[in-house]
Amino acid sequence: MEPLSVVLYQNDPRTAQTLAVSLSQHFESVYLASSYEEVRPAVAKNRAEALVLDLEISGPGEVERLHREFPSLCIVGTHRLADDKLWAEAMSLGASDICEPRNGDVVRSLLHRLTRQAVA
Repeated sequence: MEPLSVVLYQNDPRTAQTLAVSLSQHFESVYLASSYEEVRPAVAKNRAEALVLDLEISGPGEVERLHREFPSLCIVGTHRLADDKLWAEAMSLGASDICEPRNGDVVRSLLHRLTRQAVA
C-alpha cells in the first residue's frame, strides 16, 4: 500500500492526540484539524485519502456533504454512543464505518477499509 494521508478531527483534545499518535504509526501523514471548520480545507489541502470525523459534533449530514465533495475519501466516523441506527444512517450517507473513538477500533477500521478500496 502506498503512503497515505489522514485528516483527524475529534472535539476532545485528549482523544485527538491519542488517536493521532496511534494513526501516525500506520500512516505517512496525519493532519490534526483543531476545529470542525478546518476539516474540509484540510482534506483538500492535504489530499487526504482518509478522514476520522467526530460525529458527535459534525453529525451524519456532514458525512454526506464530504462524501459528495470527495467521493473517494474513506470516512470513518466516531461517536461515544455509536449504535446500529447511527451506523446505518452514516453508512447510507457515505461513511466507510462508524466506531467508538478508541485507538484500536479506529486504526483497524481505517486499515481494513483502505485495504478493501485498494483491492477494488
